[in-house]
Amino acid sequence: MPIEHAAKARDQDEHERLATRFRPLFQRIAEGEAERERTGTVPHEQLGWLVDAGFAGFRIPGDLGGEDARLSTAFRLVAELAEADVNLAHIWRNHLSFVEDRRYDRADPRTDEWLRRLGSGEIVGGGWSEPDTDVGSVRTTLLPDAEGVLRLNGTKYYATGSVYARWTTVLAADEAGHRVVALVDMTSDGVAVGDDWDGFGQRLTGSGSVAYVDVAVPAERVFSYAKRYVYQSQFYQSALNALLVGIGNAILRDGIAALRARRRSHGNALVPEPVDDPELQEVIGRLAANAFAAEATLLRSLDLVDVAVARAEAGDTAQDRASLLAVGAAQHAISTLVLESATLVFDSLGSSGVSERHALDRHWRNARTIASHNPRVYRTRLVGGWALEDAARGDTEDA
Repeated sequence: MPIEHAAKARDQDEHERLATRFRPLFQRIAEGEAERERTGTVPHEQLGWLVDAGFAGFRIPGDLGGEDARLSTAFRLVAELAEADVNLAHIWRNHLSFVEDRRYDRADPRTDEWLRRLGSGEIVGGGWSEPDTDVGSVRTTLLPDAEGVLRLNGTKYYATGSVYARWTTVLAADEAGHRVVALVDMTSDGVAVGDDWDGFGQRLTGSGSVAYVDVAVPAERVFSYAKRYVYQSQFYQSALNALLVGIGNAILRDGIAALRARRRSHGNALVPEPVDDPELQEVIGRLAANAFAAEATLLRSLDLVDVAVARAEAGDTAQDRASLLAVGAAQHAISTLVLESATLVFDSLGSSGVSERHALDRHWRNARTIASHNPRVYRTRLVGGWALEDAARGDTEDA
């Protein structure tokens, strides 16, 4: 068997082994997802199920008790969880990112302890973006007080996972003006979780504000921002792409269920039973095709992300251009397909499809929110620029 095909076979075996273990749990989580969305019920209990089942251990190294799975495998499992509950799947984005930070810096004497704790399910949220600041600006500070205790001050927004987290990673500026990542105990004095996310989608992700006022941070919980993993862009965008793929599969699932349950046809229909109507079957076929294409696009981009991760783990600190381009192109393709499906599904259901009991609007709201998180117009423009640069480089080399 060629080496490339052998590697893909191992990847598939790894994914299927873990997916088979978690799919019954995903199904259990999916059973109450629409009702939680309608009532605003935060899925603390369901998060506990995942932690108890070892969901946090995918990327933890084997010598520390984890699965040491490929990043592609982790994201494929996140996509399957997103099909069951996209809010719950989104919670893991910052947690898994901190795992990558620690994997990338195994030489740090603190790393192994934190990897063990992360693998056991001590959930980490994120505090990176700041309200009313330019992108890239950091007003949050981590400065010593008169006694030399480091004190964190600032407010973060889009703090996904904050209402679930035991810890949160907070981007701040230190006394020298350097960027640092403070790992903050969410039970510390001076931490105030706003739980004030007002977006129309991803309502249960805890993505609102967190304020930090004179929060004491031990020096051993401060990490250098400069030592973070080099494939951050690929990671964060792939996480969102995986969430969208999960939504696309959920739309197909719910569209099929709603059409099969539909009894009343339309006066212009070709047949009396909606489920037998070839026009409505064609709508479901388009949903299936969109879901298939979105997932295939994600998998192809993740192949290249795995290559970027392997290079980084081998000590290559250069940015991997091929995976950047692939993930950016995947974002445009996946978001376009899933947003189309989120609207198209209603064509198979008629006026009954807009009933709140189906809650089908949640798919569009969630997909639109995720697709707006890192606006695709900018990512698509970057992909175009990179493609043009690569073409120009090829012309030069040919000359």
